[in-house]
Amino acid sequence: MSYTVLARKYRSQSFDDVIGQDPIAQTLKNAIKTDRVAHAYLFTGTRGVGKTTMARILAKALNCLAVDEPTTEPCCKCDSCLAVNTGDDIDVIEIDGASNNRVDEIRELRENAIYRPARSRFKIYIIDEVHMLTVSAFNALLKTLEEPPSHIKFIFATTEPNKVIATIQSRCQRFDFSNIGPAAIAEQLKSILKQEKIKYEEDLVLPLAKMANGSMRDGLSLLDRLISAGVEPLNASLLEQYLGCPNSEKICNLIGQIGDSDAAGTLGAIEDLIGTGLGEVQIVDSLIDYMRDLMVVKSTGIDSKLVILTEQQRKRAGELAEKFDVAALIYNISTLEKLRWAVKNSDTSRALLEASLLRFALSEHFVNIDELLSQLKSGPSAAVKKKVPRVVNSPPAGEPELTNHEPQTTSDESRETSEFIDIQSIKKLWPNILKLTTTKLGPATGGLLGSAVPSRFEDGVLTLEFGTSNYVQKSMCERNGRIEQIEALLSEQLSRPIKLKLETAVGERTQTESGTTPPKTGSQRRNEIINDPAVKIVLMGLDATITGVEENQ
Repeated sequence: MSYTVLARKYRSQSFDDVIGQDPIAQTLKNAIKTDRVAHAYLFTGTRGVGKTTMARILAKALNCLAVDEPTTEPCCKCDSCLAVNTGDDIDVIEIDGASNNRVDEIRELRENAIYRPARSRFKIYIIDEVHMLTVSAFNALLKTLEEPPSHIKFIFATTEPNKVIATIQSRCQRFDFSNIGPAAIAEQLKSILKQEKIKYEEDLVLPLAKMANGSMRDGLSLLDRLISAGVEPLNASLLEQYLGCPNSEKICNLIGQIGDSDAAGTLGAIEDLIGTGLGEVQIVDSLIDYMRDLMVVKSTGIDSKLVILTEQQRKRAGELAEKFDVAALIYNISTLEKLRWAVKNSDTSRALLEASLLRFALSEHFVNIDELLSQLKSGPSAAVKKKVPRVVNSPPAGEPELTNHEPQTTSDESRETSEFIDIQSIKKLWPNILKLTTTKLGPATGGLLGSAVPSRFEDGVLTLEFGTSNYVQKSMCERNGRIEQIEALLSEQLSRPIKLKLETAVGERTQTESGTTPPKTGSQRRNEIINDPAVKIVLMGLDATITGVEENQ
């Protein structure tokens, strides 16, 4: 007797058996119970998630001969149910859309549809990969699909619903089948292994389920390959040996070397992985998956249900997550995704992979500019790492407090004009105001405000003018609540409510007739970034130089 693969042997036979598609199964059962079964259905979703299986179950439910009407629980024993299972039923016609996609074949289907079923209640057409039909073939179906005979039901299945023309979709009830979660696939794999009486180790099931990528059929096919190896008990090492799955411990070792900033260790770990026969793209994919788990663990805790890991893997992930911060992991994942395409199309893929991972290992983790500035404000004695961090320009985490525990450094001049304030007195006090802003609100805000000069003071509103070349500083002053902070500081020092108004110097405006600022060239944008006060402060504090400027779109 020929061997039946697991994907066919353990195919779901009823609505309750379908894994991971409970909402769809429940909807179809309710439609049968209330006699509201549509004449046409469109099942969409990735491969191996149960589209054709659900179509067969629906066909059995409608035509089961053990009962006098459609049922939600087909017997799976009558002639009709058994014939549907094998694809041989005379009244349930399964058509492969890829090989029967011409208009002549669809016209023949339409002509045969007028004849009543031979022994069942309905004549049911199941067309798999329906998106492969030509436009002419689709059009040949339209009339029959819109006004079918009462004994006809259509069930279409496709992995690419975008290729099914809108006029067909509008005549069907559409159900989108979701990918099956690794946990559900793992439970099914355990159940099958027990029924097959095959010994296995627990560390095998979860990695195998994750390799299925949401497809139950893929998971069963992979399990079939492992069983064919003839090794018992099945264990995780077989995934590497027979399925090409990267060794999880070696991937963790590579990530650990990156986290420890060990250049030699990183190169050695890459060599260790490549020596097992893995390609560079496989290594990148594995790093993305593992760093995603670390990002989730770092963000939500080691017990998070958002990661599918064994207890031992969770413990290991927790240890590795301590070597990174969330910002670094986010940067690493996004960079690895870009690297994947470059490595795939490069003639020097290994050198590109090694250079990129060394870049991770030899650069500090993401450092928020405000966090770095707060370290620099602590003085030269503060511990500053020698490696140049990757700086990310992000808004302040919160508004800095206006209180200052240092001795007041303003001169008496800032107080003596509290009774009468005009623009001249403000200009006279401006250097001291800048110093106080730097002291209380930080060097970043002080540097931004230093790009402006007071121009007018009327009715408690102080107008500050920025040069056209300082539009970046003006824009940064207007964000993240900086204006309110500066207003509060000025009101305190000048003993009266002060409001700010920011303008661009009229004599320096270089706008087009339409009133819009002309676009900046790449070199102009680079110069503006390099001359940004916050960037200058970071460079001085670290005794660093800029090696490149990368703009994120």
